[in-house]
Amino acid sequence: MKRVAAAFVGLMLAAGSMAAQTDAEKVKKTVDSTVTIQKETQKLKDGWAAEQAELLTRYRNAQASVKYLKERKAIEEDRAAALDERIAELERRLRESDELNAVLQDTLMVVFEDLEDWVGRDLPFLLDERNHRLDLLRSELVRPDVTGAEKLRRILEALQIEAGYGNTVEVDQQKIVVSGEEIFVDMLRLGRVSVFWRTPDGKRVGEWDRGTAHWVELPGKYRRSIGYAMEMASRTRPIELISLPLGRIAR
Repeated sequence: MKRVAAAFVGLMLAAGSMAAQTDAEKVKKTVDSTVTIQKETQKLKDGWAAEQAELLTRYRNAQASVKYLKERKAIEEDRAAALDERIAELERRLRESDELNAVLQDTLMVVFEDLEDWVGRDLPFLLDERNHRLDLLRSELVRPDVTGAEKLRRILEALQIEAGYGNTVEVDQQKIVVSGEEIFVDMLRLGRVSVFWRTPDGKRVGEWDRGTAHWVELPGKYRRSIGYAMEMASRTRPIELISLPLGRIAR
């Protein structure tokens, strides 16, 4: 009995030792698992903290970008509004310019036609030069690629040239028709007052008759005075007072 009891006690002690060993292992596993979980949790917390910091930075950057974009949008909207106003103003000016150009074109054509009519009724001097100038001026006035300002400049230039003829004295040679006879003569123009002629031999003299718009011959008593006038105009004779016929005034 003692041996049996001793054996039973031994078994109990062995079983208790095994049970204690098993509990210790379970506790160790539990602790290890807990530590592992804590480590993983800490890693997740660290990862989330980093991600949270990154997201916060991106959010702040996004907010700054939104603010900047709003400011830029406001600036661009102001610029667009200013450009719209400028475009509207330019369109208004363009319409006014088109209207002004149309009025200016009509006015310039009227002035040109008056000038052309004046040259046609004026004293017959430098006809080739003057008519050529009028032909060029007409071609310029009808060209759409020439600006209104340039057309105005050209016609003012032509008017100034024509006006200048009234202040000059000139002697040249020309063929004229007197009573159906074509003759070559020396021509004396006294501004726009009168135009006289003399044959190269000095035997015949005459003038342009405004009343009949024809060349006429004058009496021989005017040969000397017309000759003197031509010499003074050519600067081969000193200036002096002479008497010249003015003929009739055109109606």
